[in-house]
Amino acid sequence: MEVSCKILRRSIHSFLQNYHYFTSSIAFLVFPFSASILISQAIVPSPSSLLPQIYNRLKTLFDAAGFPSSSLLFNILNLKVSQTITCSVFSLPFTLTFLLIAKACIIQALKLNHNKPSFPPSFASIIALYKPLFHTYICNCFLILSANATSFCLMFLAFSFIETLGYSSPSFVLFLSATGAVLFSVILANALVICNMSLALSGMEGCGGYSAILKACILLRGKTSMALFLALPVNVALAAIEALFHFRVVREYHIVGKPKPLVVFEGIFIAYLYSIFIILDTTVSCLFYKSFKTGESCIGQEDMHFQDEGNYDYIDNKSFEELP
Repeated sequence: MEVSCKILRRSIHSFLQNYHYFTSSIAFLVFPFSASILISQAIVPSPSSLLPQIYNRLKTLFDAAGFPSSSLLFNILNLKVSQTITCSVFSLPFTLTFLLIAKACIIQALKLNHNKPSFPPSFASIIALYKPLFHTYICNCFLILSANATSFCLMFLAFSFIETLGYSSPSFVLFLSATGAVLFSVILANALVICNMSLALSGMEGCGGYSAILKACILLRGKTSMALFLALPVNVALAAIEALFHFRVVREYHIVGKPKPLVVFEGIFIAYLYSIFIILDTTVSCLFYKSFKTGESCIGQEDMHFQDEGNYDYIDNKSFEELP
């Protein structure tokens, strides 16, 4: 827990150190992706979207697999999965372009160890980082699909086994449904943590595809709880911003029936705020990766360096080489 707090503090410091660069160029580069995420969640409930078709397909699949169709938990799970798929399809072009290019710029900035880095990074260096990030992201999509398929397969086996034993009381089905929902959340959370780490590793080391995912799994072995703790604050903030967008923009639009200029500007500001936290999330992932490569004691050495020197300069790379 203490190391996680130090990584969060170090991430905030790195963000503030490059504040003007991150909040101007990078934030506006992430902005189209953030706007697509927020807008997609606003238009997902409409009947003309893909949500009803995906929801009905998944419901048919769940019914064929023997899941209890009357279970409220499975209906909620089906709805959430359908919303996630719809939003991902809508924002995929912005993810593969603006978001990955912005991540490449952030990683390139964080890879620089000297005190006065030259911004912006060169176009060639960004393209060199974009290619492995692109390959890793495509593989991450298959990893997320595999995690969902594994969760549903385990729940299918559990319900089939319980049905064979003859346990079909409503209270037991409710308990098993709740257990399945928790299991699904745990598997998906671990898969998302691996995906974030694989993207950071891909940019830092320049390796892409499944090799980055395998290296991320090795790095996270025994430290998954730390990774989940680091991902929690940013994800809670992103969820709060999405709720704010629904309350201040989507709700106002449904009441009035047309977009007001002030509401539009407020929506733009909320999307910009969403971009800032995405940048913070990438920064946390990169420094979390650095803590593995340099050793956890490196963070403690940085804190002693701050207290002794009274400044916030990066420690020299030579201190990394002295670590065991």
